[in-house]
Amino acid sequence: MNYKLSVTKSFASAHCLREYKGKCENMHGHNWKVRAAFCGTELDKTGMLFDFTDIKAHLDKIMHYLDHKFLNDIPPFNTINPTAENIAAYIFAELKKVETNTAKVCEVEVWESESSSAIVSE
Repeated sequence: MNYKLSVTKSFASAHCLREYKGKCENMHGHNWKVRAAFCGTELDKTGMLFDFTDIKAHLDKIMHYLDHKFLNDIPPFNTINPTAENIAAYIFAELKKVETNTAKVCEVEVWESESSSAIVSE
């Protein structure tokens, strides 16, 4: 059986897109929404794939790092464009660090608006 858990969090930050020809080249902000999912096939002795409390705690640390910042000023976005795609990839990479033997991060979705999102998956 396959299991997939997801947690949704949010943060607010500003950015500007380098080398973008349009209004998003100027500094502007978003209320970002992030959904992170972990997948696996085995549950632990309590019947859990990964404790939601732990997923939330890990995601909170990442959100705290990004929240109320000008993303272009903080690594890695001081060298790469802070696009929704790159933000999703960054969060995905950070969550890879807390995977367990049975629960792997399998998807991160980042919304920059109610109608626009980027998904990174494995």
